[in-house]
Amino acid sequence: MTALQLADQVGLSPSPCARRVRLLEDMGVITGYAAVIDQDLVDLPISVFASVKLERQRENELQRFNAAIARWPEVLDCYLMTGQRDYLLRVVVPDLRAYERFLNEKLTRLDGVASIESSFALAQVKRSNRLPVDVWDGA
Repeated sequence: MTALQLADQVGLSPSPCARRVRLLEDMGVITGYAAVIDQDLVDLPISVFASVKLERQRENELQRFNAAIARWPEVLDCYLMTGQRDYLLRVVVPDLRAYERFLNEKLTRLDGVASIESSFALAQVKRSNRLPVDVWDGA
């Protein structure tokens, strides 16, 4: 939305609203701005959720895994998890062969990976980058 639309929505004039936005940016609350791109329209229709178990969860192994994942553009999201698996990755690719190449040429070659379990998304029901700050009451 434009700055003018934001000011109108929150009930401020544009100048005070812009100052508050700048303050939130300076504080690190707002970390950036992004365009939301339709995966299908850019020929990346396949989303795969890969659960990864490491051989050990030592600090150097975690750091090595994190560094490798950060270099791979196919991985859009990566979370360190609790439970039976150590990491959950969201991988986006154009087709099944591309995912197979990602597995064979990258993920399975990474030292310390004990197992990988892949689940293919059939449809995206909801996606949001918006945090529920307007419904959070702090309690």
